[in-house]
Amino acid sequence: MRIRIDLAYDGTDFSGWARQPGLRTVEETLAQGLARVLRVDPPRLVVGGRTDAGVHARGSVCHLDVEEEVWRRVPGRSDRPPADALVTRLRGVLPADVAVRAVTEAHPDFDARFSALRRRYGYRLQDRPGGADPLRRHETVVVRHPLDVDAMDEAARTLVGLRDFAAFCRPREGATTIRTLLDFRWHRDDAGVVVGTVVADAFCHSMVRALVGAVVPVGEGRRPPGWPEEVQRAGRRDPGVRVMPAHGLCLEEITYPDSVEGQRRRGRESRAVREPHPG
Repeated sequence: MRIRIDLAYDGTDFSGWARQPGLRTVEETLAQGLARVLRVDPPRLVVGGRTDAGVHARGSVCHLDVEEEVWRRVPGRSDRPPADALVTRLRGVLPADVAVRAVTEAHPDFDARFSALRRRYGYRLQDRPGGADPLRRHETVVVRHPLDVDAMDEAARTLVGLRDFAAFCRPREGATTIRTLLDFRWHRDDAGVVVGTVVADAFCHSMVRALVGAVVPVGEGRRPPGWPEEVQRAGRRDPGVRVMPAHGLCLEEITYPDSVEGQRRRGRESRAVREPHPG
């Protein structure tokens, strides 16, 4: 049986999502919790968005496959559905910085990674000396210079569309850097925090933090609003683009098609998009 898990985590004390020998990761922590509750070996988890060390998530999604017999015995002696029972039992074994929000029986064709239509990230910046909130220091990056949010927003919108984002990605052999950036915008919230929203069909490694690093110089007045697009069109890493700190970034939401057929179709499309294009 295929099981979908919706989860959130504080990435402060994690070395990212993916399992790494000798390091504390979200994947390993969740897999160990599942193994304990399900009484199986730590399962393989497929996630919709792999996050780096220090990055947070409010709306992450992963899936795993379990034997039906294992699934049916999750409630024990209670009459609760297995999905509800698993949420409760995981709360008892997982640390405080990981929370499973929901568990759902999914169709076998659902894939947390390839069925996703889009991922939405948020990034928080504080540019006012007296505005820093110590209670939110683990999710907000403090910058020294005042930011022109309108200029940042103007610059961000020039990058929206189907483009090659090689200039903002760490290269991986055999992987395409072509992505569809669906939305990129900035605003200042009621608390004075500069908040960025970045939405795409998928992201390359370090892409979101590099995109943020491309518009911050614009907000500081050191670059014109058209500069980030010039960097993108050049197709190579620019030393003027700083990959911003991880703790300001949060995976807010992963969106999937409502229907099984939509999930199948999206899975085929996603796999095709990730094939490198000759030349």
